[in-house]
Order: sequence, then C-alpha cells, then structure tokens
Amino acid sequence: MPELKLLRAGHAPAVLAFELANRAYFAASVPDRGDDFFDRFADRFSALLAEQEAGVCVFHVLVAEDGSILGRFNLYDLEDGCAVLGYRVAQQVAGRGTATATVLELCDLAAARYGLRTLRAATAHENVASRKVLVKAGFVAVGPADPAELSGKPGTWYQRDLALRQ
Repeated sequence: MPELKLLRAGHAPAVLAFELANRAYFAASVPDRGDDFFDRFADRFSALLAEQEAGVCVFHVLVAEDGSILGRFNLYDLEDGCAVLGYRVAQQVAGRGTATATVLELCDLAAARYGLRTLRAATAHENVASRKVLVKAGFVAVGPADPAELSGKPGTWYQRDLALRQ
C-alpha cells in the first residue's frame, strides 16, 4: 500500500527517478521543467528542503512499497491558514483514483497537522484530469487563474474550505 510521507533528504534519488521516468507524460499536460531542473536537481532539492524547514512549504511524496515515488503532493505559500496545493502522479497510477485519494488525505493532514483552513489550486482548462481530481476532492471553482501562473494557459482557481467535511 503506498504511503504519503513528508519529503526528506533521503528521497532525492527516488524523486529524481520519478521526475525523469514521467517527464514526457507530465509535459503532455503541464509545462516541462526543462533541462536545467534535471541538471541542477541536487541544488533544487536542497532548496525545497530549506523552504520546508523554514515553514513556507510542506512537501510530500507518495511512496510505493518498493521505495519508488508514485506522486508528489505539495503545499506551498503557507500563510494565514491558507496554502496552495500542487500535485503530480506517475503515469503508471494515473486514472486509478490515486491522485484523488491522496489529495483527500493531504486535505486531512493540512487541517490536522498543519493547522490550515483553506487550500487553493490552479489548473489549466486543458488539464481535464487535474480538474476532475480537484472536484472529486471537494474543491470548487472560485475564479479565473492568471495565465501567467499557468505558463500562459487559461485556467481556473479552485478552493476547499478544510473546516467543511467533504
């Protein structure tokens, strides 16, 4: 059974393998991270851990029984009881409810462990799978997202009040 875990330094090799193995799959629905991301992965990963240590963000990985990463589920820009949610799952588990189940689990963690009251997430209109995950997880559309936030693509902001049991 996959387990949602707080990102740790020891996850770096598995996270890099996850990103490389799924690069083309992700690029079909979200902008590619670019070669620089992979060339400077160790530095970027260290920066993520520093942001987490500073309390600005909380990063999670969905870890399979074999130690491989099946998804990344992140809360960032934590401020005043709110955070922005970002996530991506491996192609091998896409379409099986993994993202929805894990987003729901993270919503519970966000409220219980991190004291958050509201989560927001933006997705491009063309990213149908992500929109479905958010709606199934109890998020509601709250307005347009600035295309600059979505690599020039039109999209929508979604929000979920964590005080309401979905």
